[in-house]
Amino acid sequence: MSPGEPERFEQGFTVAEADIDALGHVNNVVYLKWVQEVATSHWRHAATPEQHQALVWVALRHEIDYEAPAFASERIVARTWVEGWTGATSERHTEILRPTDGKLLARAVTVWCAVDATSRRPRRVDAGLRERFIAR
Repeated sequence: MSPGEPERFEQGFTVAEADIDALGHVNNVVYLKWVQEVATSHWRHAATPEQHQALVWVALRHEIDYEAPAFASERIVARTWVEGWTGATSERHTEILRPTDGKLLARAVTVWCAVDATSRRPRRVDAGLRERFIAR
């Protein structure tokens, strides 16, 4: 793990009617979609164009705890950060919140693997890349 506090990155979403399941709240699969979308946006925000071309990320594992439901038309925020690095992998944390009441809706931990964009093989993450995910 790099020294320093991880950079927190946030992205907003609005719950669409298509996100709602038979119970009248956001389907679990939609939370996973948001976890992946905020991770991708954070990568695009933090990494350089050269790093974008050199690496792609593959999810190895998702673990999601659902805390409270979200409903159609609600605005939610996904907050993510990278907390640990090991060789070619990183551990990314995500919280999904409803800003109107501050309620935590879900939390996730995802293990991602860096893959060389050309060879499609796992690639060790260097210190220069890890530093881009530290708060400044």
